[in-house]
Amino acid sequence: QGWLVESGGGSVQPGGSLRLSCAASGRTTFSSSTMGWFRQAPGKEREFVAAAGRIFGTTEYGDSVKGRFTISRNYIENTLTLQMNSLKPEDTAVYYCAVRPLRALDYDLWGQGTQVTVSS
Repeated sequence: QGWLVESGGGSVQPGGSLRLSCAASGRTTFSSSTMGWFRQAPGKEREFVAAAGRIFGTTEYGDSVKGRFTISRNYIENTLTLQMNSLKPEDTAVYYCAVRPLRALDYDLWGQGTQVTVSS
């Protein structure tokens, strides 16, 4: 099982910053899993944002956020953070935290999502 709880969403003007957090609980295997962020805007498909692998320092970013967003992970406390800078209106979406277990092809645990709105 397991649970993921996101926090930190909100509204910001273009060029601003937000920091999202995700707290994971209920599994003993989080440290060996990949944890990531996805987002979904109204009328659009879910989009990969960033991921942090089970090995410290292994990160991956979607093309649309490279250079602006930074993912970080606390392997002891099982938390995941997404620092979002230079936000654009097209970053507006519901952001989801997710977990992909070791050797799994797909993410199998999802949070409830947190809304990020970038607007002037």
